[in-house]
Amino acid sequence: MKTTLPLALAAILACTSANAASLPAMKQQAIAGVEARARLAQQMNDSIFSFGELGFQEVETSRYITDVLEKNGFTVTRGVSGMPTGWVATWTNKTGGPVVALGSDIDGIPKASQTPGIPWRQPQVEGAPGHGEGHNSGQAVNVVAALAVKEIMQKEGIAGTLMLWPGVAEELVAGKAFMVRDGVFKDVDAVIFTHVGDNLGTTWGKPSGTGLVSVEYTFKGSTAHSAGKPWMGKSALDAVSLMNTGWEYRREHIRPEQRSHYVIRDGGDQPNVVPERASVWYYFREQDFKGIADLYAVGNKIADGAAMMTDTTVTRRVLGTAAPRHFNRPMAEAAYANIRQVGLPRWSADDQAFAKAVQKSVGADKDKGLDTELDKLEPPKERPESGGSDDIGDISWTLPTITIRYPSNIPGLPGHNWANAISMATPIAHKGVVAGSKVVAMTTLDLLTQPKLRAAARAYFTDVQTKDEKYVPMIGAADKPPIEMNAAVMAQFRDQMRPLYYDAAKYPTYLDQLGVKWPTLEKPAEAK
Repeated sequence: MKTTLPLALAAILACTSANAASLPAMKQQAIAGVEARARLAQQMNDSIFSFGELGFQEVETSRYITDVLEKNGFTVTRGVSGMPTGWVATWTNKTGGPVVALGSDIDGIPKASQTPGIPWRQPQVEGAPGHGEGHNSGQAVNVVAALAVKEIMQKEGIAGTLMLWPGVAEELVAGKAFMVRDGVFKDVDAVIFTHVGDNLGTTWGKPSGTGLVSVEYTFKGSTAHSAGKPWMGKSALDAVSLMNTGWEYRREHIRPEQRSHYVIRDGGDQPNVVPERASVWYYFREQDFKGIADLYAVGNKIADGAAMMTDTTVTRRVLGTAAPRHFNRPMAEAAYANIRQVGLPRWSADDQAFAKAVQKSVGADKDKGLDTELDKLEPPKERPESGGSDDIGDISWTLPTITIRYPSNIPGLPGHNWANAISMATPIAHKGVVAGSKVVAMTTLDLLTQPKLRAAARAYFTDVQTKDEKYVPMIGAADKPPIEMNAAVMAQFRDQMRPLYYDAAKYPTYLDQLGVKWPTLEKPAEAK
């Protein structure tokens, strides 16, 4: 596939800077540096997969990643923004250079435990969490890229700072907005975010999707004997039920682009006691800041009405937020030039056979195996579609930001599901991580060595993205990340999961440790 670069980008890439003449050679060094660290990429990918931790409880994951970074000369600050598993790692070569931040998420999905390399449902620990989206891979992409770039910066005398950070509790959209609020990115020039996908690509402008506010409503009433004197009780569960009913009736009269969902977190103690306390957790999603605020206001009004109808009281707690995303055009175009140079991995016949087996097994909406052609860098849609959210949006409204997606997963899978864990500690994931890491390293070099690219990225951010629309924070100064979440679940399963942690000193890959043959395509006869 041949794509003509925009003239503006071509001019930027041809610009003069201290290192411009040697930039193509440095990019070749970066590719070689990533390939030389392919073993480290595989070890990190497989180790983090084996930890399988949920949001705010990514203890083993954060300990492991920061240990790797500290051993490679990075300075680590832990407990960032009041999150025990939050951290920032920095390394500086000379002072006064640009700061490029590399981020990726680290948390897993509830009940997504899955044996990798097995194309059917086979939990490692029944009911346990796992990497059913693939967040185990992103830090491997970034760390390997950063180490390759660090080596080049030292060799070539490039001034600048590399900053790495984790997306804590992204599945709860409850981490990045707190980091933005607390000024973690105030000295950063550009952010490259990485996320698992099934192709190698990036976007600019507003992608399809939504932003959101995540809020828990807690109703308080009074107990009574449910059969003896129910009239003396005030049921908090009734209030939750009425709120949910009210929301369902209201759905007809709000924009179809909205997405909203809820789960009852606390429904009382036992049937013969009128519930004194009950809580319900909502996500309110819309495509712009005003839409999110309006939806949240409707939710609050319905909650107040439910409390009035039941003579209960209601309080609310914001658990997290995500701004609608907007990605930087000059940075995306520079990254896509590198994507074209790297290209998709060379999938083997075994890789393709396995991908097709998974697609068939789970009834995927695509069944042609792994992608063999790069996605194009398209202009944003005039009317982006609704859909999911990611709190990278908050960072994207703070400074120039892009997301690079790399092909470690299989097309057509449902997402947020055990099926998406199947490939995530296999050769498919390993090859995708290496491809993504090359692109990240090359784009980081672009940003470090090309002042005009940084200036163009800042101009787009100032004169296009934020010209008519500004960032609207949805958490306040007193809001705190809900770090207690998922603690009970991890306490329940961690001891069962610990014996399954990957031992990279003993086994070449996690599949070797588990005794999974590559590629496994069908169940053994005795298991059918």
